[in-house]
Amino acid sequence: MARRTVTVDPALDLVCTLAPLQVGRHDPTIHLTATTVLRAMRTPDGPATLRADHHDAEVDVQAWGDGASWVLEASPELLGCRDSRDGFQPDQHEVVGRIARGLPGLRLPRTGLVVEALVPSILSQRVTGFEARRSFRLLVERWGEPAPGPGGLRVLPPADLIAELPYYDLHVIGVEKERADTLKRACAGAGRLEQAGALGPDELRLRLEAIPGIGRWTSAETSRMALGDPDAVSVGDFHLKHLVSWALAQEPRGTDHRMLELLEPFVGHRGRVCRLLEASGLRAPRYGPRKRIQPTARR
Repeated sequence: MARRTVTVDPALDLVCTLAPLQVGRHDPTIHLTATTVLRAMRTPDGPATLRADHHDAEVDVQAWGDGASWVLEASPELLGCRDSRDGFQPDQHEVVGRIARGLPGLRLPRTGLVVEALVPSILSQRVTGFEARRSFRLLVERWGEPAPGPGGLRVLPPADLIAELPYYDLHVIGVEKERADTLKRACAGAGRLEQAGALGPDELRLRLEAIPGIGRWTSAETSRMALGDPDAVSVGDFHLKHLVSWALAQEPRGTDHRMLELLEPFVGHRGRVCRLLEASGLRAPRYGPRKRIQPTARR
C-alpha cells in the first residue's frame, strides 16, 4: 500500500464532485459516500484501487496494486483540486449564480483515463440510463477482474479484451450490433486515444469523432470525465437541452441550438454550468409516459 495526503478546499463535496464517475448505484468499480471514496482503475501501470478519506482541508489517499504510484500522483486531479475556475462568472445569470453559491464544493474531476470514460459513454448511446448502467455492470462483472486492496471492487476489462469480444457476448449483456461495433473499434485504438488525451480536450474530441459511431455527445462525455473539460457540452443529450432551456429561460422544451445559445455567455465553462444545473436538482417539466424499454433482441 502507498499513501499520501492531499490538501483540498474544506468545502470540497466528494459526492457532488465524483458522482458523475459512478455508473449507477451498483457500479462495481466505485463506492462513494460523503467522506470516502473507493475506486478501482486500470492505469497505464496496471490495476489499482484508490481510497480517499476527506477530513476538513485534507484528504488521506491510499492506493493498492501495480498502478498505486500512478494513482497517488493523479489523485489531486481526480479529486478536482486542480479544477481551474478562472474566467467563470456565474453571476452573469441569476440562476447559475444562485446554484454556484449553493454548491461551493462542486469540482470537475479529471481521471486522466480516456478509455475508462469512453466505455460507459458508448454504452449510454441511444438507450435509457437503466439499460446503460446494466450493460456496464455486466461488462465489468463478467470480464473485469477483482481490484487490488480492500472494498471488493472490480476493474474495467482491458481495452484489448473488449476489442476481441464476439458480438454475441455483448448482445447478451444488452448491447446491440451498432454500439457493440463502436465499442470494439474504440477499444482497438485505445493506445492512440490515450495519447490524444495528453494533447488536450480539443484534440481528443477531434480524434474521438473520427471513429465511426462516435459523435459530439460521446466525445463530450468522455472529455468531461477523462480531462475535466469545463467547456464540454453534451450536444444530443435527451434531457440536457430541456434542463438548460428551463433553468436559463423558463422554456419547458429546448433544442441543442437553443441550449448552446443560452450557454454562449459562459463559453469556456459551458460544461461547468451544465454540471451545476444537473447537481442542483432542477428538472424541466415532464410530459407523457417514460420511454418503454425494449429488449435488445427486438431492436
